[in-house]
Amino acid sequence: MKCDKAYRISYTEKAKKLLADLNLEEKVNLMSGIGYYFGNAELYQNETNKHYNYIPFYCGRMVHKGIPRMIFTDGTRGVVIGTGKNTCFPVTMLRGASFDTKLEEKIGRAIAKEARACSCNLFAGICINLPYHPGWGRSQETYGEDSYHIGQMGSALVRGVQGENVMACVKHYAFNSMEISRYKVNIECDKRTEREVYLSHFKDCIDAGAAVVMSSYNLYQGAYCGQSEYLLNQVLKKEWDFDGFVMSDFNLGIRDTIEAANNGQDMEMCNTNYYGDKLVQAVRDGFVPMEKIDEACLRIVRTIIAFHEADDKEYDKTIRGCKQHIRLALTSARKGITLIKNDKNVLPFKKEKRARIAVFGKLANQDNVGDHGSSFVYPPYVVTPLQGIARVCKDAEVIYYPGTDFGHARNLAKNADYTLFFVGYDYDDEGEHVEGEEFSEFATTKGGDRINLMGLYPEDVNLIREVAPVNKNSCVVLIGGNMILIDEWKDYVNSILMAYYPGMEGGTAIAEILFGDVNPSGKLPFVITKSEEDLPEINWQTTYQYYEYYHGYTKLEKEEKKPSVPFGYGLSYTTFTVTEPKFTIKKKYLISSCLIENTGRRYGEEVIQVYVGYKNSSIDRPRKELKGFQKVGLKPGEKKRIEIKTPIDKLRWYNEMNGQWELEHMEYEVYIGTSSANEDLWEDKIVL
Repeated sequence: MKCDKAYRISYTEKAKKLLADLNLEEKVNLMSGIGYYFGNAELYQNETNKHYNYIPFYCGRMVHKGIPRMIFTDGTRGVVIGTGKNTCFPVTMLRGASFDTKLEEKIGRAIAKEARACSCNLFAGICINLPYHPGWGRSQETYGEDSYHIGQMGSALVRGVQGENVMACVKHYAFNSMEISRYKVNIECDKRTEREVYLSHFKDCIDAGAAVVMSSYNLYQGAYCGQSEYLLNQVLKKEWDFDGFVMSDFNLGIRDTIEAANNGQDMEMCNTNYYGDKLVQAVRDGFVPMEKIDEACLRIVRTIIAFHEADDKEYDKTIRGCKQHIRLALTSARKGITLIKNDKNVLPFKKEKRARIAVFGKLANQDNVGDHGSSFVYPPYVVTPLQGIARVCKDAEVIYYPGTDFGHARNLAKNADYTLFFVGYDYDDEGEHVEGEEFSEFATTKGGDRINLMGLYPEDVNLIREVAPVNKNSCVVLIGGNMILIDEWKDYVNSILMAYYPGMEGGTAIAEILFGDVNPSGKLPFVITKSEEDLPEINWQTTYQYYEYYHGYTKLEKEEKKPSVPFGYGLSYTTFTVTEPKFTIKKKYLISSCLIENTGRRYGEEVIQVYVGYKNSSIDRPRKELKGFQKVGLKPGEKKRIEIKTPIDKLRWYNEMNGQWELEHMEYEVYIGTSSANEDLWEDKIVL
C-alpha cells in the first residue's frame, strides 16, 4: 500500500517547511472544521432533498499556501454524499458475517473510488466499536462482538480504502457502545478489559496503517474521549506510535478548548465551536503551548499531502453506483446472509412454475437498508424482499399480506406452496440517536438503542406461531443489526435466515438464497442467547456504565450457559467435513491447519475458525477466544488443506500491575472447525 506509515513519515520535512510559512491563525485554521465544502457546485447543481453530509465537510483554508484541504465523507456502508447515486453496500454487521477479509478489502476500494468521485479524500466509515450489549442501536455499523474478528475485518477495510489513496478514518475511539446516552455517559472498566477487549481492535487498524482516528462523544474514566490525555496522547500517539491525526466526532466531540488542544485533539469537526478564535486566544494567553499547535498541524499536513501526492488516478463521477460496484454489493449480501435453521432441508425452495408463495410481514415490502443517521446512504434504488422474490421466481404467484388478520394469513399459508415471514426491525427501532438543536439536521428518525426489544415484536411472534405451522415449507427471514432472540417461536417454523440489513440489492440476495440460486455461507458474528437474562446488565439512559470483562459468547461459556445459536455458526446447502487437524509453532506464529472437503452435491463456502483456550492459566481468562479464520470455497468432492496463521502476540494478556503484555508459558487448548460450539471443533494442545 503506497500510503503506508513509512511513506507518510517521509513527508515530515516537507510538511514542516509548509508550516513554517504560516502564522498562528493560519495554523489554527488547519485544526478547525468549516462545515460544508462548496468547491464542486457542478456535482450537486441538479440535486434536491438535501440531507446530512449531502455535500462534503472540509477543514483547512490554506490551499493558496500549497496545503490541500481535508474533504470528508461519512459512511460505513458507502458514501453518504448526494442523493440517488452512490452504491449502498450491506451494513457492516452483515459484512462481518461474511468472515471474508478479501471481499471487505474490495468493498473498501469501491467505496473509496466513489468518495474520490465526490471530490473527497477522507472516508470516515471504519466503525470498529465493540457492542458490550447487542441492543446498542448502532451495532449494525460494526462487524460483530469479537475483538479479534473486528480487528481483522476493520484492517481489511482500511487497506482497501487507502489502496485508492483515500484517508481511512477509524471510529469512534473509544468505548462508544451506547447510543441514547452517548453524549453524557461515563464508561469505566478495569485495565485488562480496556486493553484486551475494547482497544485491541483499534490497535489492529492502526497497525494496518489507518491515517485518521475519530474520537467518541462519551467519557472514559471521567474524561471526554475527545480530550482524553490518556487515550489520545498516551495510548494512541505514544504507545501505539500513531503518525496520523485525530478528529473529533461532530459538534459535541469536544467540550473545552484548552483540554482538547493540550490532550491530543488535532482537529475539531465538523464546525468550529471550541477551536478557531478561542484556540488562538488560548495560545496567546499561555494556556496552550505553541508546540501543541505545531504538532497537531504537522500531523494534519503531513498526512494530507502524503495522500495528495500519492494520487495518480482519475475518478469520473460515473463510477458512483456503477454496475461493477452494485454487483459487489450483491456479492456481499450473498456471502453474509446467514442460514441458522433448516429442519429437514426445507430450504432451498424449488422454483416451480405456478408455485404459490405467501409472503407475510411489513418488512417484506419496505426499503430497509439500515439506520437513517450519519451512515445513511442514498442509492439509486433498493430491491425489497418482495421485489426480489418476484424477480427470482418469475413464473410463480407471489401473494403478499402484512399479516394483521391471523385467520386470513392462515388461509393464505394453507393454500401456498411456500410461506415466508419477514420480521425484525428498521431505522425507527435501532440506529443513531440525536437530540438537541445542534443535531437538528440528523433527526429524521427515532433510532437509538433497543430498550426492552431484544426479541421480535409480540405481533410478529404471534404471526409466526399462528401461521407458520400450517405449512411445512416455511421460513422466517430476520431483519436487524444484531442479535434477535428466537427461542419463543423458533420451534414453530422449519427454517430461519438472518438477513441483517443487506443493502440496495438485499432483496435479490435473499430471494436467490431462499430459492437455491445461491448457497448461503454467512456465519453469525455474534451469539444468540436463549434469553435476555444471559446478556450483560446495562442501563441505556444513564451517566455511568461499567463494562465487565466478559460479554457475548465468552460470557456464556464462562457461565456454562448454552446459547440458542453459537457464535460463528451458519448452515449451507451442501455439507463439509473437517479432518486432519494440525497445530504447530513456527517462529512467532501459531500455525493451525486442517483438511476440508465438500461432501455434498453443490459448490459451497465454509469458514474455518481457530480458537485458543486457557484452562491452565493462573489468571481469569475466557474458556476460548477466536484467534483466526479463513473463508474457503469448494466444488462438490473437492478437498483443500487450509492453513491459518495467528501471531503468538495475540495470545498475550495485559498485566495491570506492570502495564505490560505478557505471554503465559503453559499448555494451551487449540481448536479448529466451523463454529465456536465444541461439537463443531477439533481440539488439541500446544505448549508455549
